[in-house]
Parts: sequence; C-alpha cells; structure tokens
Amino acid sequence: MVDADIAERFVPYSPAHLLSLALILAAVLLLLAFRRPLSRRRPAAGRYALAGLLAACEVLLNVWYFSSGVFRPSSTLPFELCSISLYLSVLMLLLRSRLLFQIVYFTAIGGALQALATPVLGYAFPHFRFIEFFAAHGLLLLAALYMVWVEGFRPTLRSVFVAWGALNAIAAVVFLVNRLTGANYMFLARKPPSSSLLDVLGPYPWYILSLEAVALLLFLLLYLPFARSERRAKAVAAARSVPSS
Repeated sequence: MVDADIAERFVPYSPAHLLSLALILAAVLLLLAFRRPLSRRRPAAGRYALAGLLAACEVLLNVWYFSSGVFRPSSTLPFELCSISLYLSVLMLLLRSRLLFQIVYFTAIGGALQALATPVLGYAFPHFRFIEFFAAHGLLLLAALYMVWVEGFRPTLRSVFVAWGALNAIAAVVFLVNRLTGANYMFLARKPPSSSLLDVLGPYPWYILSLEAVALLLFLLLYLPFARSERRAKAVAAARSVPSS
C-alpha cells in the first residue's frame, strides 16, 4: 500500500537501496567475525536481542498501518513469506527450536535475499516503511545465521524437503486467505507490479509451478555448504556403530 501523496517513491538500486544492502552485508560480516566470542559469552542474550528487534519491527509496522490509515486486509496482513518467517524466527530464537530452524533457515534466507534484491516497496528513504523494510529483512538474515554461526545449528538434506513441504503448506493457507480477501500474498494470485524474478518464470498460473522448482533449487543451494560436513558426520557415526572384532 502506497500513500497517494508520497513525493518520492522507491527506486531499485538507488544510492539509498545500495547503501542499505551494504549495511546489511556489514552486519552479516560482523556477526561472522564475532561468532566465537558470542558463542562463548551468553549466546542466549543475542538470540533474545534479535527476537526483540524482529518483534519491534512487526509491532511498529502495524502501529504505522493503523495510525496512517493504510491498514487493509487485502494488503497488510502478515501473510507474505517474509512476514511468516519473521514470526517463526522470533519463536525459533526464543525457544532455541531446532525444528523451526530447519524451516526458517531456508525460508528466511531465501525470502529475504529475494526481497532485498527486488523490493516490492513504494516508499523511498527516509520514510519509516523504507527503514522498517530493510531492517526487518536484514534481521531475518541475521537470525538464521546466528543459529548457524553462534548456536551451532546445521541444516540437513532432510530439512531441505521439510522446509519445502512447509512452504507448500503455508502457500495453501495463503491461497485461501487470498481468495477470501482479494489479496495477493506471496504473489499467488498475480505477479507484483514491479520487476521481480517472476517476470522470467512464465504467465499466471504457470509461474507458481516454476516457483516450486526455483524454491527447491534455492533450498538445495543453501544446504550445499553443509553437505560435506553432514556426510562426514554420518560416516563417523556409521564407523562408531560397527562393533570391533
């Protein structure tokens, strides 16, 4: 939803967009650099801080929706993939849930990267919506990576298909919400008006099937850095299970 009287609208890969991406990358690199000190010194504090920041983004966004009079069931309910991933991320961080990590690692990173690369956003910097958009998506990346780099969680090949199945279950619910509200959450009803990956995936509804394949491929790519360590761990476990003669 975009206010009709906004003087300046978001321009992809403008200086403000590129600076926001650079700041998020810097935050990710800082987390990587300080992962060991964080893992030794009360890692729960970092999880709670990230959960609080993610929750604050969502609360402030909804306050703005209502205070600005732009709340619409057809466009501002939390049924986009990144919004759903945000709620799951908060629970994952608070509960230190390995089950939720197996889903969030893929949906949060995959969804946030797509959103940051091709934002569906009508507001330019320094509008609150611009700042909240990039802050929330940057925090989604940090939350998933925190569980990997600081808490030592690892995705598995099985979790690729768990996350893909969860994504399809979420899409089924969102499809029903779209039918009831006339919305286009997760772009399951039509393509977004701005340029996006969907432009090269065919017309509606065939691009949804293409998205299925793209999502699975992306999840496999996100798992790839951990494939060797998982195979090694399985080999060690198998060797230990063999009784000595």
